[in-house]
Amino acid sequence: GPRTVMPPVTAPVLSPAADGTGWIQPHALDELWFHTGTACNLDCPFCLEGSRPGDARLQRITLADVRPLIDAAVGLNVRQFSFTGGEPFVVKDMVAILEYAAGFRPCLVLTNGTAPVVRRLTQIRKLAGTAHPIAFRISIDFADEARHDAGRGAGNFRLALQGLRALHKAGFGVSLARQVQPGRDESEVDREFRQLLVAEGLPAGLRIVSFPDFGIPGEQRQVPRITADCMTRFQTEATRRAFMCAFSKMAVKQGGRMRIYACTLVDDDPRYDQGDSLADAVRARVMLEHHRCYSCFRYGSSCSELG
Repeated sequence: GPRTVMPPVTAPVLSPAADGTGWIQPHALDELWFHTGTACNLDCPFCLEGSRPGDARLQRITLADVRPLIDAAVGLNVRQFSFTGGEPFVVKDMVAILEYAAGFRPCLVLTNGTAPVVRRLTQIRKLAGTAHPIAFRISIDFADEARHDAGRGAGNFRLALQGLRALHKAGFGVSLARQVQPGRDESEVDREFRQLLVAEGLPAGLRIVSFPDFGIPGEQRQVPRITADCMTRFQTEATRRAFMCAFSKMAVKQGGRMRIYACTLVDDDPRYDQGDSLADAVRARVMLEHHRCYSCFRYGSSCSELG
């Protein structure tokens, strides 16, 4: 039958807040993220998405779900497709999705690199010939095995390194995501990771991306309020353009439908649901009201690797 078109979401995202809240006006769609669903093979207590085995807060995506959005994004001159979860490789269609997306643009996949990746390596290796490159960012929280496995489960440190090595050997670009360790010198932490990489036969120069503790979905953290004045006093036009919500969106599946959210960090808050049209969402102003917005404001946090 005819497709039901959802009316565009007009409030509160599109209008400047009467209370003087700071906001970002998007300028492009450089990157479109897909959330593959909150199902994961691991159950990490600190997961910012609250992902765990069988979880369905955000549903698993299919090739049919993402194909129209990939096509629409290409029409909007997107530069890259990125995928996060959950664990993308617990999704049945993941390899087919990557094959389709990488026919148009470079892709980045955030993965824990453990059993789902290692199990599907034969399929994944076949993606080495796509028109555009596919890169993988693997989460290794700490350079210390016991500390990493305390959060992710016994044996997963070794598995993640095995996944990282196998993907690198297959010719894919790889990078590493770690946790920020408060009170420690960040360059010292990176040095520990570089020693680990060399010991594992990996390039010492791999990109290492560090993330603060974003909290779990629905958590209400007390952070300073970001006002419109803050955004002009402490930020410049250039730094405002570097906020993820200025150049990226995230597509998620909820209630059987694909929805566009303002960024990768706010899918636990329906105020950031910007409807089902990418073209409309790209124009929608983003109010900086989520506690995770403060990480972007204060630390320049970003999930993106686009320079």
